[in-house]
Amino acid sequence: MPDDSQDLISGGHLVAKALKAEGVEVIYTLCGGHIIDIYDGCVDEGIDVIDVRHEQVAAHAADGYARITGKPGCAVVTAGPGTTDAVTGVANAFRAESPMLLIGGQGAHNQHKMGSLQDLPHVDMMAPITKFAATVPDTARAADMVSMAFRECFHGAPGPSFLEIPRDVLDAKVPVDKARVPQAGHYRASTRNAGDPESVQKLADLLVQAEKPAILLGSQVWTTRATGAATELVRTLNVPAYMNGAGRGTLPPGDPHHFQLSRRYAFSNADLIVIVGTPFDFRMGYGKRLSPDATVVQIDLDYRTVGKNRDIDLGIVGDAGLILAAVTQAASGLGGFGGVPPIRHSNGGAGKRKEWLDELRAAEQAAIEKRLPNLRSDASPIHPYRLVSEINDFLTEDSIYIGDGGDIVTFSGQVVQPKSPGHWMDPGPLGTLGVGVPFVMAAKQARPDKEVVALFGDGAFSLTGWDFETLVRFDLPFVGIVGNNSSMNQIRYGQKAKYGDERERVGNTLGDVPYDQFARMLGGHGEEVRDPADIGPALRRARESGKPSLINVWVDPDAYAPGTMNQTMYK
Repeated sequence: MPDDSQDLISGGHLVAKALKAEGVEVIYTLCGGHIIDIYDGCVDEGIDVIDVRHEQVAAHAADGYARITGKPGCAVVTAGPGTTDAVTGVANAFRAESPMLLIGGQGAHNQHKMGSLQDLPHVDMMAPITKFAATVPDTARAADMVSMAFRECFHGAPGPSFLEIPRDVLDAKVPVDKARVPQAGHYRASTRNAGDPESVQKLADLLVQAEKPAILLGSQVWTTRATGAATELVRTLNVPAYMNGAGRGTLPPGDPHHFQLSRRYAFSNADLIVIVGTPFDFRMGYGKRLSPDATVVQIDLDYRTVGKNRDIDLGIVGDAGLILAAVTQAASGLGGFGGVPPIRHSNGGAGKRKEWLDELRAAEQAAIEKRLPNLRSDASPIHPYRLVSEINDFLTEDSIYIGDGGDIVTFSGQVVQPKSPGHWMDPGPLGTLGVGVPFVMAAKQARPDKEVVALFGDGAFSLTGWDFETLVRFDLPFVGIVGNNSSMNQIRYGQKAKYGDERERVGNTLGDVPYDQFARMLGGHGEEVRDPADIGPALRRARESGKPSLINVWVDPDAYAPGTMNQTMYK
């Protein structure tokens, strides 16, 4: 019999070819017998294999990689507990609209319903938290199913997909000519929708005529890489801009249209509010924090998000970059859009726009001055405002900032200002703790030329901190700071308010862990800081060390962020 082995290909190698076609450069994984043929394929295709210590880390890293690069991330885990360990990471990507693929193992077809090792109904479990979840039924379909899953990741608002691959399907070999391997750039259409032309023209008219407009640039501004279009719109039309989520950094600090602390004032007094790429969820008070007298416009990739939880005056579904660019063009009278004639605008409300910006700047300054004593506090234990102020001063235009925690990250959200687009990462609306180390992993590998600075709450770091060793092993240096108050303070405050002093520390108090020693034990750089004057020098030494680092900063356990004290996350 002739040797035709060169004409055969395994399921794992087909998976790797499909990943390569999609532009995947790295998979995050924790090994298991069900999935090792994918590793073999990745080696042949030149795809890096980053092995971690917990599957949740693998899924979070795939999510983080997608956010940083705009390409889909990929995590590969074994069956049963390997897949269930990754559920939190997939759920976080689902709420954050992050395109990633989780591949999970499964027992062989001939062991179906027999109680094989690690057998669970993975697809049923994953279906509610993914855009697509399926089993690969046959080896010849392996690459085709991977491509199908990636297509679903980018349908409408992005999100995660899941595939389980039975072990016999993955290990089996089929003739190459019997397997469909989609070619790069030939199996996905553009998903960029420029919005309804008449609605675009209407929004242009509203922006020109408004006396007190405000715009919120949400995460989809970064997802769609709409930074340039957003910046041109706010500068051309003289509109004050607020940013949240991954939209932070769209405008640099100091830009005359960049506002941060006066958002509540603006949304209470504006006559036109434009919400771009963020839902009316708990972060927006379900839309209740917007003035009932304002004209409200919402732009989103997902039709289902527009007008959810709050009535709006105008909704536009589509790509933020295309829509904002078209609005600027229409408002400037530079030509029609989609066959609709251009509007020839009078001065409208623009004459009073300077007064409105000055009013917001005064509100912004008042908020800064209110916090100033704590921002400069020399107290010990260190006030969290002083810590995040020092971090903000430390960041450069090339610093990617990652926040992982509850109360401490709430503090940082009011102070830390990324200096470039795409340089802010936080869990997103699921509020997942433990994303910090895997996000560092993804960011530093995807952008090795960038500095990565991560602020952790001590509770958050504890969840996935052992993968600090993975950062050391793969030589992924970063500057890490643990705001250590030995408490889960965001919960503690609510407990104290509800049940009194005697029960405020039930279930939320941690040990006094020296995380600097933990870092050194694993081969990284570590320092302890108790004096606020030492924060800046410690940060600089961590940068110069060229190692993964942790600066353990002892912060005041009785200082709470305003958002925590107002319990805004529950309102």
